[in-house]
Amino acid sequence: MSTLQHIVISFFLLLLAGCSSTSVVKTEQTLVNSGTISSFRLHNYTDTPRAGMRSANITEGILRSKGFRVTSHIVENSYTVSEAQNLAQKDNSDYFIMGGVSEWRYKTGIDGEPAVSLQISIYNTKSGVLEWSATGADSDWGTGSIGTTAQKLIQNMMQ
Repeated sequence: MSTLQHIVISFFLLLLAGCSSTSVVKTEQTLVNSGTISSFRLHNYTDTPRAGMRSANITEGILRSKGFRVTSHIVENSYTVSEAQNLAQKDNSDYFIMGGVSEWRYKTGIDGEPAVSLQISIYNTKSGVLEWSATGADSDWGTGSIGTTAQKLIQNMMQ
């Protein structure tokens, strides 16, 4: 292969790598991997209707796949941390989950890539102490969907 071919291939590999990106920051504590958890709608800080409910629904599915027993409160009103803690105690849950959605949209442009940005926190129900937290953002190709992008991001956040 010629030098020019190596340069062209390298350029296209860099171009491909730059089209999809993920960024995750999380607490040093590892995510607990079992127990009961009360799930609440993530606060929606976007212009997309029901983004908090959608992301919480995906989060519930991932938590169930990790062995949690989930009590869902995502169709109800948004709660403060203390209100959620009280309701989680009534549910006899070990933990409760809250958070927010900062981005849930398709970017403008030719491809319309999906972009998602979330913050998820898991609290101890008895003490109200934050046990685990992660913040992440992800975008994908124009052929991807917001749902698959969000699922991939949440799974990555909970690893």
